[in-house]
Amino acid sequence: MRRAYYHASIRTFQNADETTILGRLVQQSSFAVEARQRDAWLEQIRILRSALTQFPDGYVYFEYGVPRLGKRIDVVVIVEAVIFVIEFKVGESEFTTHAYDQVYDYALDLKHFHESSHMLHIAPILLATEAMRAEEAVIYLTPHNDRLLKPIRSTVAQLPCVMAEVLAKFTAPPIDVGAWEQGRYCPTPTIIEAATALYAGHNVQEISRSDASAINLNKTSRAIAEAIQQAHEKREKVICFITGVPGAGKTLVGLNIATQYFNTDDDMYSVFLSGNGPLVAILREALARDKVRRDLEAGKRTKIGRARSEVKAFIQNVHHFRDDCLSDMTRPPVEHVALFDEAQRAWNLDQTAKFMKTKKNHPNFAMSEPEYLISCLDRHDDWAVIICLVGGGQEINTGEAGIGEWIESVRRSFPHWRLLLSPRLTDSEYAAGQVMEMVRSLDHVVFRDELHLGVSMRSFRAEHVSLLVKQLLELDTSAARETLRLVSKKYPIRLTRDLNLAKQWLRRQARGSERYGVVVSSQAQRLKPHAIDVRSPLDPIHWFLCGKEDVRSSYYLEDAATEFHVQGLELDWVCVVWDGDFRYTPSGWDHNEFCGDHWQRVRKAERQIYLKNAYRVLLTRARQGMVIVVPEGDSHDPTRAPAYYNPVWDYLVDLGFEALAN
Repeated sequence: MRRAYYHASIRTFQNADETTILGRLVQQSSFAVEARQRDAWLEQIRILRSALTQFPDGYVYFEYGVPRLGKRIDVVVIVEAVIFVIEFKVGESEFTTHAYDQVYDYALDLKHFHESSHMLHIAPILLATEAMRAEEAVIYLTPHNDRLLKPIRSTVAQLPCVMAEVLAKFTAPPIDVGAWEQGRYCPTPTIIEAATALYAGHNVQEISRSDASAINLNKTSRAIAEAIQQAHEKREKVICFITGVPGAGKTLVGLNIATQYFNTDDDMYSVFLSGNGPLVAILREALARDKVRRDLEAGKRTKIGRARSEVKAFIQNVHHFRDDCLSDMTRPPVEHVALFDEAQRAWNLDQTAKFMKTKKNHPNFAMSEPEYLISCLDRHDDWAVIICLVGGGQEINTGEAGIGEWIESVRRSFPHWRLLLSPRLTDSEYAAGQVMEMVRSLDHVVFRDELHLGVSMRSFRAEHVSLLVKQLLELDTSAARETLRLVSKKYPIRLTRDLNLAKQWLRRQARGSERYGVVVSSQAQRLKPHAIDVRSPLDPIHWFLCGKEDVRSSYYLEDAATEFHVQGLELDWVCVVWDGDFRYTPSGWDHNEFCGDHWQRVRKAERQIYLKNAYRVLLTRARQGMVIVVPEGDSHDPTRAPAYYNPVWDYLVDLGFEALAN
C-alpha cells in the first residue's frame, strides 16, 4: 500500500510492537523525523490501540497520502462498511474551524477522487487529544446524497463510542479492502493545488486523472518532453501548440514541463510565462507560502521573502521576460525552453508597436509580440523550444493577436523552426484562420493528436460544462437543452433573481474549504444597487488564497472578481451575476458598455467578441456547480430597466435551467 507509510490489519496492528510500527513510519518519511512528530505518532498508536479493541476485523493506514493537497491523512481506518478518516490534534484541547475543514477536505478528496471510495460511507473524525469533552456526537450525512458524513468532533474517550454509533447507523456489506487498496486515485486539482504539488516534487500522473474518458495529461506531457529532448539532441528549434477546452489542463501541462526542467544542471533550463498578471501573482504567492509550510514541517525555517524570490525564477510575467530581452537585443535568454500560457492573448503588431513607443522608447518597433518572443529564443545558436498553450474563445483584451499571428510569424520570419501542432487549431474558436492552410504545405509541420485536451478537468462532476456554455452563447438552443440535461445530473446549475438567495445556496453547497465566490463582467457597472462595484480594486491574492476568516477572501461574498481576475483559475462553486452589458434578443446578443450615465451599443465586432468571451470565462470557472443571478432590474431606473434583464432570464429558463425556490 504505497500511499500509506504504514498499513496493516487491525489484529496485526494490535499485536505489533510499538517501536516496530514507529520504525516503519520513520523509515517511510521523506523528512528527518523530529521528537515532536515521533511523540505524536506514538500517541496516535496508543489511542487507536485502545479504541480499536472492539473492532478487531478491519484495517488501519497511517499517513495516507493526498497528493492533490500535498498532505497526508493522519489515519484511515476501515471497519465493516465504513471508511473512518481521523485527524489527530495531539496536545490540543480545542476543535478549531481550520482543523474541522482539514479533515472534511481529506474525506472529500477520497470521496471525489479515490475510485473505490466513491460509493462508500466515509466518516471524518476530528480528535483533539486534550479535549475533556466535545458536543454530543451528531451523526448525519451531508445534504449532497453521496454517503459522506459531516465531520464528527471527538475526545479520546468518545472515539470508540463514535465509531460504534456510525457503524450501527450505516450497515452494508463489508468493504473489500483488497479492491479498495487497488482503487485508482484520479484527482482533478485546481491550478493552485496542481502548481504547489508539482513544485513540491509530485508528478502529473499523481495529481491528475488518467481514466479512459480523457486524453491522459501524462501523454501530452510525454509528447512535449520528447519534443524537447529531440530538439536538444538534434540542435534544432521547435514551436509546439497545445489546444484544449476551458479547464482541460493546458496550464497544468505547462507547469509540469516547467518543473521537470527547473533548476537543472544542464542547458535545459525552462520558464513558465504568462501575461495573466493575477494568475502569476496568485501562483507565486501560493508556491511561496507552501514552500514555507513544507520547510517548517521538515524542521527548516524559510523566510517568505526568500521563498518568493525562488519562485520568481520559475513563474514569470511574460512582460518582464520581454523587457529583460529588450535590454540587450542580441543576448539570448538563459532559458532554452519557454512555455507561454494563453498564447493567443499575445499582442498584435499595432498594440505592441504602440506600447514599445510610449512605454519603452522604441519608436520604430516593427514586430508583433509573438514574432518578438520567438526572436528572443531564436538568439540561441544551438536549440530552443517554445510551447504555446492555447485556449479557445478566451480573448478578452484589446490588441490580442490570436494564435494565427504566432503561426504567421514562424512562416514569415522563422521558417527554420519546426512546427508541432494540435490538429484542433483548425477549429474556428482558435481563430487561426487561413494561416493554417498555409502551413499545411510546409515540410516541417507535424500534427499530433496528443496535443489537444478535449475534456474539461475543471469539473469532475460533469465534463460538458464548457460545451454547454459554448452552445448557450452561440444560441444553439436545441443542443444546449440536451447538453444541460446531461450536465445537470451531476453538476447543479441554478437560476435566481435574488443575490442573497444565491449566496445562501453557495454556502449550503460548499463543504470543508471548498472555495466559492461571486464573479461578474468587467463591464457590469450597474450592479451597484447589489453592492457590486467593478471599479473598486480587488486584490486577487487575498481573494483566492485567504481563508474564511479574512474579509478580503472570496468566501465573504463581498468582493466580486471579473474575467480578468479569474481567467486561468477556478473555484469550486461560483455565483455569476448578469448585467445589462450582455443582453439577449431573439436575433442575437446585444453588446453594451456603460458610459457616463447611460448604456451605449458596442458596435466593433472585435469588442463584441471580447464581451461574449468575458461571459464564457465567467460561466466556466466552477468545478462543482454554479448559480446564475439575473437581476430583476428597476422600472424607475432607466440604466437598470427590466427589459435589459428579463429576456436573459426567459432565455435561460427556456433552456431548462432550474430556478431556486425562495
